[in-house]
Amino acid sequence: MTELLNFFQQNIQMIYIVILMIFVGVEIIGHVPAVLHTPLMSGANAIHGVVIIGAILVMLHMDPTNKLGLAIGFVAVVLGTLNVVGGFVVTDRMLDMFKTKK
Repeated sequence: MTELLNFFQQNIQMIYIVILMIFVGVEIIGHVPAVLHTPLMSGANAIHGVVIIGAILVMLHMDPTNKLGLAIGFVAVVLGTLNVVGGFVVTDRMLDMFKTKK
């Protein structure tokens, strides 16, 4: 329990920033018109490629005996990849709606 309290005391500013980002994100997304949700979300999903690169870099520097850390990193890579691919699929389907019919 003391370790948890020490962690919170050492990282209190970072915790405040994360909480503030959550509220700002909810407000921003809440004020976006419904017409723009699909293009914004597909673009945001494509940006999640950073998650994939970050997870790979963390896994490269991790101790090979840390099986739990490697498993969590692998799950992060898989979910990040699914998110990126899904973003591009949504964007492609959205752009197909604007093509002229032959």
